Amino acid sequence: MSVVGHAPPPFFKRGPAPLVRLVFFVSLSLILLIADLRFHTLEWARLAVATVAWPLQRITWMPIDAAGDFGAYLTRQSTLLRENEELRRSQLGTANLLLRQQHLEQENKRLRALLDMRARLPVEGRIAEILYAARDPFSRRVIIDKGIQHGIGAGQAVVDDVGIIGQVVRVFPLTAEVLLLTDKEQAIPVEVQRNGLRAILAGAGAGMMELRFLAANAEVQIGDILVTSGLDGVYLPGLPVAKVVKIDRDSAYSFARITCAPLAGVERHGLALVLGARTALPPQPDDVPAAEEPSRGKRVKKKVH
Repeated sequence: MSVVGHAPPPFFKRGPAPLVRLVFFVSLSLILLIADLRFHTLEWARLAVATVAWPLQRITWMPIDAAGDFGAYLTRQSTLLRENEELRRSQLGTANLLLRQQHLEQENKRLRALLDMRARLPVEGRIAEILYAARDPFSRRVIIDKGIQHGIGAGQAVVDDVGIIGQVVRVFPLTAEVLLLTDKEQAIPVEVQRNGLRAILAGAGAGMMELRFLAANAEVQIGDILVTSGLDGVYLPGLPVAKVVKIDRDSAYSFARITCAPLAGVERHGLALVLGARTALPPQPDDVPAAEEPSRGKRVKKKVH
């Protein structure tokens, strides 16, 4: 119903028609584009919008930047670990020559003045990884990941980049057992690097070693370096073995008690270098035994008659 004198209100307020609105806004857009293109009238508007939107833009990019930085950090870490492992393996590969260099220099200076000796042939080495320690709690043995299939044999010396670790005592197809220097069953012939005094170095357990059967007045001092003498035919001469840390000289006993600490990482490192077996030098033509010369002369005389 309608009130007298008043028209009923419309259900919806109607504005301009949609087509009119479209034409208006399209015309306004074209005018603004042309004006900005010719006179740069909206430059201030763009600057204002960019200034207001810059903090929001940075906040939006923060998770993306953080993810990129984290990925780059992981990449750098993996690269550094790989390079360290390669340097470690390279160092172990040349450990044999590095360990023998100092001893050979000193040995050559002494032997040139006494004897004309041939230089020793270098031996090959194979890098091995220490897998785990033996189950026997009363022995110091480790298992390496190289065995018969890799050319490893019983009796070969095992070293690291500092000195002797031990000796291969048992070989399996893919693994081998190494007896460490600190084991009580291990004994190695050594000499004092300072004066050439020869002795036997045996394991004492608890990570230590001791020199046996040396007189109480033997010329050994704390701090002396012990190197392999090479008399056993297993270890190359001149490889560092241990350092004298304690000497007990008691006149009541015939022998001194000398405690030594191994120089190499006997119970620390995870990689080791297994040296090849020592080989004897082939005889030279000049090394003819003197006993053969008379017999040759007799044979020649007999032939002449």
